[in-house]
Amino acid sequence: MMVGNAKRRLSRAVSAVLFALVAVLAHADAAPTAPRNVLRATLDNGLRVVIVRNTLAPVVATAVNYMVGSDEAPDELPGTAHAMEHMMFRGSPGLSADQLANIGSVMGGVFNANTRESITQYLYTVPAEDLDVALHIEALRMQGVTASKEDWDKERGAIEQEVAQDLSNPSYVLYEKLRAQLFAGTPYAHSALGTRPSFEATTAEILKRFHDDWYAPNNAILVVVGDVKPREALAKVRLLFGAIKPKSLPPRPQIEFAPVEPARIAMATDRPNASVVIAMRLPGLDSRDFPALEALADVLASRRFALYGLVPQGKALSASFTLDPLPRASLAYAEVSIPPDADPKQAEAEIRAILSDVAAHGVPADLVAAAKRQERRASEFQKNDIADLAGVWSDAIALYGLKSPQEDLRRIERVSVADVNRVARKYLDLAHAVVAVTTPTASGEPVSAQGGFGGRESIALGEAKPTAMPDWATAALGRLEVPAMTLRPLVSTLPNGVTLIVQPEDVSDTISVYGHVRNRPDTEEPPGKEGVSQIMERLFSYGSETLDRLAFEKALDDIGASEDAGADFAVQALSEDFDRGVALLADNELHPAFPQEAFEVARDQLAKYAAAREKTPAYLASRALRTALFPSGDPSLRDPTEQSLRSVNREDVVAYEKSVLRPDMTTIVVIGKVSPDKARATIEKYFGSWRAIGPKPNVDLPVAPPNRPATIAVPDESRVQDSVALAHTLALNRANPDFYALQLGDSVLAGGFYSARLSIDLRKNAGLVYSVGASLQVGRTRGAYLVQYASDPQNVEQAQAIVANDIRAMQTALVPEDELDRSKTMMLRKIPLGESSISEIAQGLLARSDLDLPLDEPWRAAARFVALTPEDVRAAFAKWLRPDDFVRVSQGPAPK
Repeated sequence: MMVGNAKRRLSRAVSAVLFALVAVLAHADAAPTAPRNVLRATLDNGLRVVIVRNTLAPVVATAVNYMVGSDEAPDELPGTAHAMEHMMFRGSPGLSADQLANIGSVMGGVFNANTRESITQYLYTVPAEDLDVALHIEALRMQGVTASKEDWDKERGAIEQEVAQDLSNPSYVLYEKLRAQLFAGTPYAHSALGTRPSFEATTAEILKRFHDDWYAPNNAILVVVGDVKPREALAKVRLLFGAIKPKSLPPRPQIEFAPVEPARIAMATDRPNASVVIAMRLPGLDSRDFPALEALADVLASRRFALYGLVPQGKALSASFTLDPLPRASLAYAEVSIPPDADPKQAEAEIRAILSDVAAHGVPADLVAAAKRQERRASEFQKNDIADLAGVWSDAIALYGLKSPQEDLRRIERVSVADVNRVARKYLDLAHAVVAVTTPTASGEPVSAQGGFGGRESIALGEAKPTAMPDWATAALGRLEVPAMTLRPLVSTLPNGVTLIVQPEDVSDTISVYGHVRNRPDTEEPPGKEGVSQIMERLFSYGSETLDRLAFEKALDDIGASEDAGADFAVQALSEDFDRGVALLADNELHPAFPQEAFEVARDQLAKYAAAREKTPAYLASRALRTALFPSGDPSLRDPTEQSLRSVNREDVVAYEKSVLRPDMTTIVVIGKVSPDKARATIEKYFGSWRAIGPKPNVDLPVAPPNRPATIAVPDESRVQDSVALAHTLALNRANPDFYALQLGDSVLAGGFYSARLSIDLRKNAGLVYSVGASLQVGRTRGAYLVQYASDPQNVEQAQAIVANDIRAMQTALVPEDELDRSKTMMLRKIPLGESSISEIAQGLLARSDLDLPLDEPWRAAARFVALTPEDVRAAFAKWLRPDDFVRVSQGPAPK
């Protein structure tokens, strides 16, 4: 489950009886100006409902937004709302935790929740045919929560691991320090996460009372987005939620802000670079000035603005401006990352000078116009992701207090340059800013940990027990059918060798282009020039031979497009700007400028970064894992160093670009509101002159031999929790037919939240971790099996023992048929979920092309999953997995 701070982002048949219920028992209140395909209603019990039809994929996303969050938590128990969010997954009257877990995983396992200051959200993304199942779950959870002492005692361990996970993240720690200073004396002084002491003092009775007080239909907004018929969906909502009684809500806390006292914060970080942050408190979402502040933030974050200009000048590695809105106030901050040997005082002076100039003289009018164009573009692109669109609508209504995301756009459209300059003068108050500086702290050298996993410890493991499903879920989730393929990509090859894939979609007036060049720096970079690929990738942002950096960015702003070039390249634009967008992309991709001055800046910065990175815990952990897994001289062990980067000259970069970025190794996907003929004509018009030079390079890694077991600890003083990776090599490639049995077995082991074996044993029953994941990482020539978790140091070894024993159980005993069928059903239902966004569709097509798989491989895989037997899974696990050969690398306090 997520705890987040809001960033601005904004079954196909039903009986006539249900239609009648809608007319009689729900009040449709859609305004005449409501967007097409949007239906609004308020039920008699006060539940507000918004249904948005989007036919991108046979998928639906639901978001139940309760208007309660950490603001309403008792002062002495700041994590109450977050703890309640967790307990909502531990069962409700009429729906046990096991039933909830099994239903969620069978539907595809895509569900989550997040707690913020003023709202708590519960999110499902499911096949459209399962909408009624998701709604059943949410209706039962709205009515009550079990919240037993036994369940809370177990969940407390997991939520405390989540706290430890965030407290081990220097960025989170810094953010908390900023909030504490800017919002002192208010609930905003801390995030919604909570603290270990507060959870130790929390009881199941407190949590149940919190639910009884705040979880009510008249304190909730239900958003449904996806491939539904709005009136039929509303009928289902009314049938399931209509009888829930409204409640008299408690009074909400009053928030009064004291003046901000300027302050300075210094802290260590395990990152390779230093950073300087200047933060200010600005008005919140309830302010009439907020739309102008949104526009101001867009301008300050522009790559054409002076703040980002510190990067090409060599004064910063990165630069950004962020507006993080809360209902009553906002946190805004400028942040620059600098090399560890740079002077943070100079960086602070640069930021102050830039922001002071804005406060005194305002911002360029053309950047305000560009911000509006980008907002218009973003409003259209929101339609390209069903789950994100549900989040956008939820935030607009539940957080912003608006009727729709379009209302926010209309507010920004009305903002003038004078409005932006006025709020800049009024609120960019550097005299009351909080300044934070983070300084890198080097890690100690990795050491061989004592003990390691030395035996088959006897541990009582949980079981994925058969659980009787509720009647309303049994019929819906009992299907084991290969879903229909809804994609119809058209594939062709240009004369120069480019593979072109076109997938028309009409849910928005946009077209996206994604490209990938099959490449591998490990095998393609010249000896002694490691890092030349990184320099090349950074230099693409400096424009083309005909348009310098600022001119190129302006050309993108003129059409409200976004673009990236390099080995992975893309452009997203409105349909009317498709031709111009592709022209700019091709100009950048095929004719990059690579200016000498920018090259020298990039090389120097990356060299300093490499030198600093070699001392950081994250790099040392990654290096230790790779060194233990692969033999000396393996290409995967080639890392850029300060020396190798400084040996690179501009001619090396140009030569590398010409040899590696070639059309006969490239796949381009065009997806959106475009015909195949127009897509091909446009791509051929601008990419058709691209020519390959020389023979195709080798991009495949050699087969890796089996590794030996090892246990390595990397010290990291910034963490209070160990981050752990367990891995071993696999002599298996993606073409091996055993891949599918291993993938299905991995879903039994780690594929479903609470219903997968590792989650049951490590989180649900033992509370040793917040989350655990396992994955097959298999390419064209080699593979690896990886398990990752984070735990308190004293639990690292016990958690590894549980992982190993769970794998051995898969190797020696047959998975029960019902458990395997649940995993099969989950795998089948993930297929339509993988089509629920434009980017997911495109990236899936690119990935399959890169692996030389047929584009309909997911549907072919589905047929394989259905046919697999328990013995197939057992045999594959016994043949390929080696739990006694795990390399364990932990990053954090020494394991105990």
